Amino acid sequence: MSTLLDPKTVIAIKNLQLAAKTVIDGFMSGVNKSTIKGPGMEFSQYRSYQPGDDLRSLDWKMFARSDRYYIRESEVETSISLRFLVDASASMNHEDNGYKKSIYAAYLTASLAYLANLQGDATGLFVLQNGSLFSLMPRQSMQHLNRLFYQLENLKPEGKFTEAVNYKEIFAGTGKRELLVFITDFYEENGEILALLDQLSTLKHEIVVFQLIGKNELELDFAGYATLEDLETGQTIQVNAAQAKKIYQQKLNERLAYIKTQLLDRQIFYRLISMDQPLDLALRDFLNQRMKGF
Repeated sequence: MSTLLDPKTVIAIKNLQLAAKTVIDGFMSGVNKSTIKGPGMEFSQYRSYQPGDDLRSLDWKMFARSDRYYIRESEVETSISLRFLVDASASMNHEDNGYKKSIYAAYLTASLAYLANLQGDATGLFVLQNGSLFSLMPRQSMQHLNRLFYQLENLKPEGKFTEAVNYKEIFAGTGKRELLVFITDFYEENGEILALLDQLSTLKHEIVVFQLIGKNELELDFAGYATLEDLETGQTIQVNAAQAKKIYQQKLNERLAYIKTQLLDRQIFYRLISMDQPLDLALRDFLNQRMKGF
C-alpha cells in the first residue's frame, strides 16, 4: 500500500507545498485497485480509486473493511475541522538522520494538512512553544493552507512547552466535533502535556497523538563517552554510552510504555514514530483514524 518515501528525500524538497503534494501523490498512487468482492455489496456504487480522483469521495468505511481505497460515487464524505497542534519547544531541536524533529514535524503536518484540504476539511495550526501559543484558526481554502505552510516553514523551536494560561485559543472552536492531531516528542517536566490532553479530552473531540523520537534516542548509538544536553534546561551530563545503554533503554521503554498506557486509558489514538521512518506510515494511521472517528 505505502510507497515508503524516505524522509530525507522528502525533506530535500525545500518548498513545503510541493513536498506535501509529492508525499500525498506518491502515497495515493500506491493504493490497491483490485475489483471489490464480497457478499451484500452493491458493486455499481463503488469503483477503485484512480490517481486524480477527488479524495472527498473516498469511502472510509469500505477502506476499513477491505484495506483498499474505493470511490463511493453516490455519496461525498462530510467535511470536518482539523486542528494541528505542533510542539515547538526547544527539545524539538534534537537532530538525527541529518534533520531536526521540528523539520520532520513540519513536513508531516504539511502532508496531513494537504490531504485534509483535498478532502474538503478545514485545517488550523497551533504552535506550542516558549510558554506561548501561535494560533491559525481552521478554514478551508488553498490560500489559508499556504498560510499554514508558511508558518511551518518558519518553525523555530525554543524555550519550554506552552503554559496552561495560553490554552484558551485551542478551546475556541465551533462547538462541533473536531479532529485534533498533536505532534510532539512528549518531553515534559511536570506532566504538562498529559494535563493538556486531559483538558482537550473534555471537549469530546477525536484526538490523534504522533510522538516523534530519534533513532539515536531509541538506540543510544553513541561511541565512547558522550555529552548529552537537555535542550530545554541546558543541563549536561557525560556518560559512557556503552555502559549506560542497557539501563537507558530499560528506562526509555518504561517511559514509552507509560505514555502509551496513559493515552489508551484516555481513548486517545497514539503512534510512536522514529524519525527515520517514512511519512507514509503516519499517513496510513491518520486515514485509519479519520475513518473511525467520523
